[in-house]
Amino acid sequence: LNKPEWYLTQVLMWIGNHAKFLDDKIQPILDKAGSSVNAGLEFSRALVMLILEKLAADIPCLLYDDALFCHLVDEVLLFERELYSVHGYLSSFPSCMHILSEESCFQRWLTVEKKFALQKMDSMLSSEAAWVSQYKDITDVDEMKVPDCAETFMTLLLVITDRYKNLPTASRKLQFLGLQKELVDDFRIRLTQVMKEETRASLGFRYCAILNAVNYIATVLADWADNV
Repeated sequence: LNKPEWYLTQVLMWIGNHAKFLDDKIQPILDKAGSSVNAGLEFSRALVMLILEKLAADIPCLLYDDALFCHLVDEVLLFERELYSVHGYLSSFPSCMHILSEESCFQRWLTVEKKFALQKMDSMLSSEAAWVSQYKDITDVDEMKVPDCAETFMTLLLVITDRYKNLPTASRKLQFLGLQKELVDDFRIRLTQVMKEETRASLGFRYCAILNAVNYIATVLADWADNV
């Protein structure tokens, strides 16, 4: 259960190792018979069906172990990425994202994603470098004077989007968007709390850093508004 990468990698190897044989030997037979079947894709589809059976059996056994469940999701997302980008798998075919979209699994994924995102926010705001720009010494890069915590937070949101963008249904994507909106609001509350501590020094370093953070986040969210 703690090594899903073993069978996921094995399947990718089988697909890669058989590609030339399927293209050179099997595809011409299908073409000659007037079939529209793509030998390589059908081979991949059959192997992915085995993966789906394996996942359906494994997931209930690790659903409430955060570490194992997160590891499985991470490995499945890497597998999917390679399957589509390297092996030309079709989005209309069955995929692991259908398994991750099933209710019990999906709700667990959302819960765990939120838990780890909040932990990340705790660590980024308690860091000594939270209010310092990592580009502070490079003037042409640092026009917005973005504090490290704001940049890290937006990267966190971007990573979450990257993880859920290939979900098969819009309703599931919207649930992840709801999580992102919760995180933005949580970050806003945290900034407000820090700001209240700094009101006596409204021209102080940290107060200005908070204003820069808010401006940066608002700007980036406006840029993302075109991303359906």
